[in-house]
Amino acid sequence: MDLEFGSYRLKRAERLLLGPKGPVELSARSFDILAMLLERPEEVVGKTELFDAVWPGLVVEENTLQVHISALRKALDTGMIMTVHGRGYKYAGPRPASTLAVNGAGEPAGQAAGEKPAPSKTSIAVLPFDNMSGDPEQDYFSDGITEDIIAELGRFREFLVIARNSSFQFRGKTNDLADVAKKLGVQYVVEGSVRKFGNRVRVTVQLIDSSSTAHVWGEHYDRELTDIFAIQDEITQMIAARLARQARTAIASHARARPTDNMSAYEFYLRALQLTATYDTVRKAEPLLRQAVALDPRFAAAHAMLGFVEAIKCYWIYHNPDHLRDHLRDHLHAGLEIAQAALQLDPDEAYGHLAAGFALLYLCRFKQAEISLDRAVALNPNDPFILSIRALLFNYTSRPEEGLRDISEAQRRDPFAVGWYEDFRGILLTTAGRYREATACYAKMETVTSWSLTHLTVCHFELGEIRQAQDTLAKLKAHWPGLTIDEIADIEVNFFEDAAIFSRYRAILRRVEKEE
Repeated sequence: MDLEFGSYRLKRAERLLLGPKGPVELSARSFDILAMLLERPEEVVGKTELFDAVWPGLVVEENTLQVHISALRKALDTGMIMTVHGRGYKYAGPRPASTLAVNGAGEPAGQAAGEKPAPSKTSIAVLPFDNMSGDPEQDYFSDGITEDIIAELGRFREFLVIARNSSFQFRGKTNDLADVAKKLGVQYVVEGSVRKFGNRVRVTVQLIDSSSTAHVWGEHYDRELTDIFAIQDEITQMIAARLARQARTAIASHARARPTDNMSAYEFYLRALQLTATYDTVRKAEPLLRQAVALDPRFAAAHAMLGFVEAIKCYWIYHNPDHLRDHLRDHLHAGLEIAQAALQLDPDEAYGHLAAGFALLYLCRFKQAEISLDRAVALNPNDPFILSIRALLFNYTSRPEEGLRDISEAQRRDPFAVGWYEDFRGILLTTAGRYREATACYAKMETVTSWSLTHLTVCHFELGEIRQAQDTLAKLKAHWPGLTIDEIADIEVNFFEDAAIFSRYRAILRRVEKEE
């Protein structure tokens, strides 16, 4: 798909840039940088992301990137490539447009009204592998292998990979793969099965083109259980290789080290992953993760997930009025310490950076939090939870529009998630001053969380809906019996880098209470 922007056309297949006077001479690296910036118009692309995508697996000095940026600026119109100091670069020219033909209805040719537009990236959904062991208790193992493959494919920035929560909606069903692909908006579907017997495992996998339901690739593996990581890597590499025509893919750079040599630790970790998939069960994951790290103290992924589970306990405080802010900080410091231990073991563990970034965010150490969360996104740009947490960082640092973009990207990758996005989107829209849109988000939620009750009160007040604001505040106060409005505000919204925002929210809550 070519892209037109201003008087230029980027022809991806031919790796050619056409300008008003004909072809523009660009190096291969400069072309890749431009293509990446055009894919995310008006969004800041971090330097680390550019290094990972354009020089995968290589150590490159920063001035090398600056040379290529300078070359692009000379080749393009003034102002198209902007430097965002301390963060990276962004494209700021005329909005890029696809050169696909358009039909009379105003939709791209071949796209029916109401259908999702075809994604610009090669898109994949990995359906849950069938457990062929005959023992439902072994579901965690086949699920874990599926999740590992999703995570590994997610490291390829060139792919759009659907998250576990949405692809697992189709577990245990006789699925029409074309229908599944349409519902998830993807071009390719991966399905497979796992049979674990004694110390051996059999994994069968196939990659299917949803447009024709043709098998692009298929394989089966009979190996010792200790070879499971090698199987996962080979599956990921082969899928990426088969899709290389649709996406520029640095396959070799994504090889990973074995996460653990202790299969018992790995099985505890897989059982914990099952529990971290939903908010209601995530607390039960902690003892399993502690057993995993006890069995293998060098198991970085288990440390990283444990750090996140420890840090996210601050969310439970919002549902338990017996805990106050000092308890929240205890959990955040503990989670940060565990996350740092994970990163000492593996500096490229995405959830280690996520756990650190989450803890740092709620400890109001915003610059450090942003470094950690940007790194987490760079390591796994397809993880919707990582994108969602970075959206909260943008909210608390007065960049709600950037946060809304991250939430939209997260939802594209996990379209079947319920409630989560409306909650986060409502908070971001409140910060952006888009109060009517925010109230519409909260109206879609079955249960409005206490922090969103706070924001909803603000929205109603700003819209002049005093009666609704009073009703919402009454629900908020019922959640925090015995606390003053100032104490509630301190718990719920005192996380903004700009203290004036917190002061304004607190003043609004006081005024609504006064008018009751």
